[in-house]
Amino acid sequence: MSNKPANNIQDLQYFGEFGGVNPSISDSATYTFLHAKTMLDTFEGQAEGCYLYSRHTSPSNLYLGEALAAMEFTETANVAASGMGAITSVLLQVCGAGDHIVSSRTIYGGTYAFLKNFTPKLNITTSFVDITSLEKVEAAITSTTKMIYCEAISNPLLEVANITALSKIAKKHNILLVIDNTFTPLIISPQKLGADITIHSLTKFINGTNDTVGGVVCASQEFIDSLRNVNNGAAMLLGPVMDSLRSASILKNLRTLHIRMKKHSENALYLAEHFEKEGLKVVYPGLKSHSDYELFKTMYNEEYGFGGIMTIDVGTLEKANELMELMQRNNLGYLAVSLGFYKTLFSAPGTSTSSEIPEEEQVKMGLSDGIIRFSIGLDNNIDRTYRAMHKCMTEIGIL
Repeated sequence: MSNKPANNIQDLQYFGEFGGVNPSISDSATYTFLHAKTMLDTFEGQAEGCYLYSRHTSPSNLYLGEALAAMEFTETANVAASGMGAITSVLLQVCGAGDHIVSSRTIYGGTYAFLKNFTPKLNITTSFVDITSLEKVEAAITSTTKMIYCEAISNPLLEVANITALSKIAKKHNILLVIDNTFTPLIISPQKLGADITIHSLTKFINGTNDTVGGVVCASQEFIDSLRNVNNGAAMLLGPVMDSLRSASILKNLRTLHIRMKKHSENALYLAEHFEKEGLKVVYPGLKSHSDYELFKTMYNEEYGFGGIMTIDVGTLEKANELMELMQRNNLGYLAVSLGFYKTLFSAPGTSTSSEIPEEEQVKMGLSDGIIRFSIGLDNNIDRTYRAMHKCMTEIGIL
């Protein structure tokens, strides 16, 4: 295995059943056995290369999982029908009644809602902390803590987690470090920095065409086996199974991820630098003004840049909405949640992807309602895009 994530994906060669350059799609929910004993062995996880039922796993899902594990430098991976399907399976596999989680306070709204509102019903508690303060993280750990959970780059404030330092804290307390790497595939390799489990929402950059949702858990063979265990595995028993046709299409899109990430990053850096020069309040990890700029540079795979996500604070929600509607009318992108699409997407996180986080919490974490989160697209001429956005901003008095 190479130490470059894109090479690991490139070096995987699969042949379809009839010699196709793409693996054949296994369009079956159940699989037949020539011998009754093999069925029993498969149920107990003993029969290598045999399939029983598509909720357990399918050839198509195994191909995609193998490619994502290669990208993330883990022994194996398990794909799920959505990012939340992957996240919730991990949380419920590791934690039970009486257990505790230390989580970043700035995480995806769905994850926040699950930890804040749903897991307490199962007597699992969470402390939400400023992940950039290692003192606060360590102070929050108790004797019942099972994991530290955070995003490599937080949504939507783009705070950078010091994965190496967090991993040392986790190891010292004998707990797991779980990293959601959705914003930074290829850019950051959490496993190389000491993470135990890496999660992605495949919906975003990895698939890149916003036509399906998906998730993945990349981890050790032992942990993935526990997720898939027929008696007590969360991924098995909660049933967040990915459809074979969908996993096949995501695998095809994964092949161009390295080209796309470079372009997303190049375009985002161009816009961030130009708008910052105009005096706007821009947050982007590739700007020297970003508080974690130097930290990011110690962790990233340089050729992929600083990612495709940036935020601009235009002061008020009214101005944010006015600007987004104007940009959409001018074909500059879509007023839509999600990210990683080939067109630019923009939304006001306080009222959309982070709306699950109560307003007083949003204020505490510095999420002002004038913030627009941009997922920058693959525009061929980014200067043309910059000029068109600039015109929109001038028109409504932001510039």
